Amino acid sequence: MIQRVSRASVTVEGESTGSIADGLVLLVGIEATDTDRDVDRAVDKVANLRIFPDDRGLMNRSIIDTGGSVLLVSQFTLLGDLSKGRRPSFADAATPETARPLIDRFATVMRASGIPTETGLFGASMAVDLVNEGPVTIILEVSDGRVV
Repeated sequence: MIQRVSRASVTVEGESTGSIADGLVLLVGIEATDTDRDVDRAVDKVANLRIFPDDRGLMNRSIIDTGGSVLLVSQFTLLGDLSKGRRPSFADAATPETARPLIDRFATVMRASGIPTETGLFGASMAVDLVNEGPVTIILEVSDGRVV
């Protein structure tokens, strides 16, 4: 999930692990079938996604164009399947051993793209504070090599 923000921060047990001003908050869920290639495609899409306003107020600018930052937060609950019963199933979520390296790769590739990137703390109970501008919230899905 991608949210355009004017500010955002994440804390764990009262300690800040990351904060940004103008930019994007990325809440990222890793599926059991996700690969390095999926992460690279997602980073490319996010880095070049035109959801920031230009001089006429149209969404024509990317995070690269604006010089903004990213706050990346791992969130396996995005993969909750609500199709049966009243409690979400997380059967499609990657194990921590699979997800952690892919989340780390996401941050590394984002930084290599020239985008300042802060993160939450993988596996921790985090408090995310943000001001969603617009509001603009986009859901990006990468599956089987496709970006949807």
